[in-house]
Amino acid sequence: MPPMKIFFLTIAGLSLLAALVIFLALPTLRLRQVGKYLRAALEEPERELKLPRSLAKTVGGELSAVRETLARQQEEARQQERRRQELIAFLAHDLKTPLTSVLGYLELLWDEPKLNEEQRAKYTGIALNKARRLEELVGEFFDINTMDLTLTVHEPIQISFLLEQLADEFYPLFAAKDLECVPDVEPHLVVEGEGDKLARVFDNVLRNAVSYSSPGGPVSLTARRVGETAIVTISNEGLEIPEGELANIFEKFYRLDAARSTRTGGAGLGLAIAKEIVELHKGTIRAESTGRHTAFVITLPLKEEKRHG
Repeated sequence: MPPMKIFFLTIAGLSLLAALVIFLALPTLRLRQVGKYLRAALEEPERELKLPRSLAKTVGGELSAVRETLARQQEEARQQERRRQELIAFLAHDLKTPLTSVLGYLELLWDEPKLNEEQRAKYTGIALNKARRLEELVGEFFDINTMDLTLTVHEPIQISFLLEQLADEFYPLFAAKDLECVPDVEPHLVVEGEGDKLARVFDNVLRNAVSYSSPGGPVSLTARRVGETAIVTISNEGLEIPEGELANIFEKFYRLDAARSTRTGGAGLGLAIAKEIVELHKGTIRAESTGRHTAFVITLPLKEEKRHG
């Protein structure tokens, strides 16, 4: 549900609650006067209410609580809208850059028939890489806005096998940056949900680790059973995530500073998508960063085993 719609629904709920409290507490007061201050609290929550002494003693606390809650929600809605606008501007810039490159190299290939085979291969490769970056940007933005956030399938998923398979598939990306990844995965970790969605989670976090890793460094992928949960940890050494950003990097319209975003070439939506999917599977995801070491910890409930006998 859009933030502004949630905001207005919340206002309606608080209005009813405040009115109920006031009517129950003040059956003998002039309701018209009470309604006047209640409307003022709803229409201008940032403005301090100056109540008559008779009302301040009885309903001042309730009206102030409504006003403070609405003011806080208004500020959160403004921040969300500001991030959305910043993301659109960021995407518009980053979509234009690779698109311009693709068109430029394709025009060069079209207009210069005398290019030798080596030159053609070089320019075609550059255009292809830029087109793939463009596809990633469009794909991330499309996914975060259209992803089906319901579990239509509840089936056992062997995440031990899934993680081993992803580590193999990522070998070319690891090799390109001279990274070493030796998965340490406990066998027979089974959760319930949709395999494709969970594969997207681990894929997004692994890509994030590759993007922000220093060349030649290690990427750690571990999975363990702890009680009734599976804990998957993906860590790397590279650019530090400032402490103030750790709590925000999973937000839908939040992105890290421009230098980090430009370096990776992504729209910064992969982690927001991962968070949505993990929570859909009743799990959690968090980030930890100490110096040059960053880890993403994903916790998922294990599928209950049926015991016989």
